[in-house]
Amino acid sequence: MNNRRPTIEQVAARAGVGRGTVSRVINDSGAVSERARGAVLRAIDELGYVPNRAASALAAHRTRTVALVMCETDERRFEQPYFGQIVGGIGAAAEAAGLALTLRLTQSPAERADLVDQLRAQRVDGVLMISLVCEDPLPALLESHGVPTVLGGRPCGLDVVPTSYVDADNLAGARRATEYLIGRGRHRVATIAGPQDTTAGIDRLAGYREALAGRPELVTYGDFSVSGGMVAMRRLLDSYPTLDAVFAASDNMALGALWALQERGLRVPQDVAVVGFEDAVVTSHAQPALTTVHQPTAAMGRRMIELLLDRMTGAPAADAPVICDTSLLVRESA
Repeated sequence: MNNRRPTIEQVAARAGVGRGTVSRVINDSGAVSERARGAVLRAIDELGYVPNRAASALAAHRTRTVALVMCETDERRFEQPYFGQIVGGIGAAAEAAGLALTLRLTQSPAERADLVDQLRAQRVDGVLMISLVCEDPLPALLESHGVPTVLGGRPCGLDVVPTSYVDADNLAGARRATEYLIGRGRHRVATIAGPQDTTAGIDRLAGYREALAGRPELVTYGDFSVSGGMVAMRRLLDSYPTLDAVFAASDNMALGALWALQERGLRVPQDVAVVGFEDAVVTSHAQPALTTVHQPTAAMGRRMIELLLDRMTGAPAADAPVICDTSLLVRESA
């Protein structure tokens, strides 16, 4: 990302204080010495720290509480490293802005329908949503009731403010990964695509297809889980026994693919190269270490809070989506 805003950590470092001290100065809460307060205010002014303005504007709001809504099953919620990383980024940014964060979990359409009334009754000042599927009506319902809403991921088929989201450049990352495999001399590059009711699944498959440039497509689908990756890899090997590379649309599925390949007695990367997507912590400890597309997941969570602050205070920055760059991390598996 270009032109990134200063962080609270940078303010703290410039002022020579802890992050908690900066937060107390921003929100005028708790005891802070005049010396520390002056140092923080100077650092904020020198760095142009935007949340200072937004957090101050929030003082007039009713509750200073925002809700994080996760639309995911229990199994996938706790299996995928992505959720822990993005929630960590959201939580740190919310604390820095003096916001209370409440977590709401939904799985069924009935729960989503009730959630709008519950959030309105709690008088939350804004809502963040992650792990949306296409055509989920909840964002539009929240916006129609005047609740500022920011999505983690590009909206798909949703009647909401189209720019109120933060996402990774999924298409470019998938294209880069597939082009890398082709550039390494791999001739039959397959993919384990993600669910096609999610924009991450859709965009990463599109990036794979762009990179092929007319070469044969070898596609199967998984659910972003390790077990789903194992099943999908077995299916690929049964259908295309001569494949020599696979791009998996998540690190979990890539790990499952590694296990399935080892199960069949195939060597990675000598026989089949493997690339994942996300750069979860576990990937560098896999055997072999997993080549993957890095996305700045925690930073995406922080930017979601910043965008929600803009929405809540009417700042002009609310008129632009945030698309985070991705990069390829080459390790042993490819």
